[in-house]
Amino acid sequence: MESRKVKVGIIGTGNIGTDILMKLKRSDILECGMFTGRNPASKGIQIAQKMGVPTSIESIRAIEKQPECCDIVFDATSAEVHRINAPILKKLGKFAIDMTPAHVGKMCVPVLNLEECLNEDNVNLITCGGQATTPIAYAISKIHPETKYIEIVATIASKSAGAGTRNNIDEFTQATREALTEFTGIKNTKAIIVLNPAEPPITMHNTVYALIDNPNMEAIRKSVRDMELKIRQYVPGYKIVMEPTYENGRVTTTLQVVGLGDYLPKYSGNLDIITCAAIEIAEYYARKRILGE
Repeated sequence: MESRKVKVGIIGTGNIGTDILMKLKRSDILECGMFTGRNPASKGIQIAQKMGVPTSIESIRAIEKQPECCDIVFDATSAEVHRINAPILKKLGKFAIDMTPAHVGKMCVPVLNLEECLNEDNVNLITCGGQATTPIAYAISKIHPETKYIEIVATIASKSAGAGTRNNIDEFTQATREALTEFTGIKNTKAIIVLNPAEPPITMHNTVYALIDNPNMEAIRKSVRDMELKIRQYVPGYKIVMEPTYENGRVTTTLQVVGLGDYLPKYSGNLDIITCAAIEIAEYYARKRILGE
């Protein structure tokens, strides 16, 4: 007997929404019950229709009209639009996974606080930089809670930064900084995003800097390696490319994220990490809260 699949809705038919749609094909527990946006000429809508997935160009209105179409909703619109959608999804009783830096719901990084997020009705995936670097900052701060300052620099291919990313640069840096402080307990933090126009496009690279007096480098390296392995369980392209090093009072480590290439190019690891995290959250929620496994 085939196990029941939990239906999800996707609002936003651009790169992120379409990548989630493609990733759902691999899921043994989730299926798409509604793929909805505003652009009838969207490539994502055309792909969904070919897959036989119900589609709409009425955005969230489609879910309001057919609330039975899904239990979980991925909102891949924009920070501004999600602030409008969030109360509607709450009223409909949907578990909302916010792919924008709107920061309406609880910030969620699966490797750090997935269990805590199960009781929420809205979780926020912060930013791609937040998903990639917050766990490493946490791994360092766990060894050295007295760390004085943490800074992250997320460098992504200009081609992988769509309109949503470009329109939300301020929200990106603010949300990432807030996540660094919240998860590490370190007040003095900073986040920087760099859009690199190089051709061919570069892979997403993130560098984490931490100011620490007399760091225990062996313990830091082990903590960072352990975190990398945990993240790779749901983001296979995640890799530490420069182990933590110490120079002039500063610990530095660099990681890269190579995408799975489901819909987006493999260099778009910045988008892939956030869609991988979203699927991980949705599957866990479906198993624990809906199917009661």
